[in-house]
Amino acid sequence: MEYKIPLFNLNFDEREVQAACDTIKSGWVSTGPKNAELEQMFIDMWGVKHAVSMSNCTSALHICCKVCGIGIGDEVLVPSLTFAASVNCIRYVGATPVFCDIVGSNHINIDPNEIEKKITSRTKAIIVVHMAGFPAKMDEIMTIASKYNLKVIEDACHGPLSEYNGKKLGTIGDCAAFSFFSNKNISTGEGGMFITNNEEMAKKARLLRSHGMTTMSYQRASGHATTYDIIELGYNYRMDDIRAAIAIEQLKKLPNDLKKRHLIRMHYLERLNNIKGVVVPFADNKEFVSNYIMPIIITKGDKVYRDAVREKIHAAGIQTSVHYPAIHRFSIYKDFPAELPYTEYVTDHEITLPMYAALTDEQVDFICNTLETVLK
Repeated sequence: MEYKIPLFNLNFDEREVQAACDTIKSGWVSTGPKNAELEQMFIDMWGVKHAVSMSNCTSALHICCKVCGIGIGDEVLVPSLTFAASVNCIRYVGATPVFCDIVGSNHINIDPNEIEKKITSRTKAIIVVHMAGFPAKMDEIMTIASKYNLKVIEDACHGPLSEYNGKKLGTIGDCAAFSFFSNKNISTGEGGMFITNNEEMAKKARLLRSHGMTTMSYQRASGHATTYDIIELGYNYRMDDIRAAIAIEQLKKLPNDLKKRHLIRMHYLERLNNIKGVVVPFADNKEFVSNYIMPIIITKGDKVYRDAVREKIHAAGIQTSVHYPAIHRFSIYKDFPAELPYTEYVTDHEITLPMYAALTDEQVDFICNTLETVLK
C-alpha cells in the first residue's frame, strides 16, 4: 500500500546522480580512486587508522571474524536481537554462536552480565550490535574482553558517527563493520566498510577482500604494479567506484542529517512520554547518536496484540516495522537453543516508527496521536 508517512526516505538528490554519472564517464567503475577517497573520509571522520571498503556489511562482518582468527571449534558471544548477518558471519567461519540476552526494554543491547556468564574455554570473541545507533555498555564489555583475552567486533551498521564517552562507535573494539544498505544512514543500495586501528588486521582485510591477491586491477592499471600473487584464499568483497562515489556524497550529508534526526527524536520523546503503555529504549541516552531507527516497546498484550496495533497504524497511512525477529527463533538456528526472556519480550512487543531527517513535527504528532488512539 501507499503510505502517507513511510518508514524511511532515501536521502538522494542531484549530488548522488552527478557523482554516479561522473564516475561512469571517468572510465573506471570498479574498485579504484573513489573507493580510496571514501576510505580516507572514514579514516578522517572516525579518527581511525585503517578503513577498507566492502561490498556490503555482511562481507565486512565475515572479514572481521576472519581477521580476529575465529574458526572451527570457537564460540562467539552475540545478541539474538539483531539482523541475521551478525550471527551468520560466525557460521561462515565454522564457529558456534552463543546467544546472549539484552539488558531489557530500556536498553536493548547485549547485557555484559550475560556475556560473562556464558564465557567458556572455547570463547574467542564478542560481537556487539549497537541497536538503533545507541551504544552498548562498552566499558563493561571491554573490561570483560580484556579479562578473558577476547576479541571484540562491533557491528556498527546502525551507528555511523554515534558516540560513546567521546569515542566513535566502531573504534572501541578490535574491528568494526558498517552498512550502506538502502535504508541505512549512509545509503548506496549495497555496500559496507571495515575499520580497525590494527595494521595487521587491515592488511589481511585488504587481501581477503579481493581473492587474496597482492595487487588489485587499479594498481596495475595505474602503473604501480605489473603482476600479482595469490597468497590467501580470499573472496570477491570489493565495492565498485560507482557506489563509492554515491557513498562520498552521502557521507558529506551525514552530520547535518544526524542533527535533524536528533531534533526529531527529541520531539518523539516529548510526545511518547505522555502515552501510557509505551517504553522508549535508550530514552535516557545523552550521547550523540545516529538515530537510525525509532523503536518503541508496547507494554501490554503479546505478539498478536502488537501486530494488531501495527495493522491499525498502517490503516492510518503510517508505515512501521519490527527490529528484529529474534535470531535464535529462526529454523536455521534451532540447534543453538537459548533462554533469552528479555530478548523474546522485546521481539514480541517492539514497533519501529518512522525516522528520517525530512520528518516534520506535524508528522511526528500525527504518528503519536494515531498510536495513542490505537492503544486506547
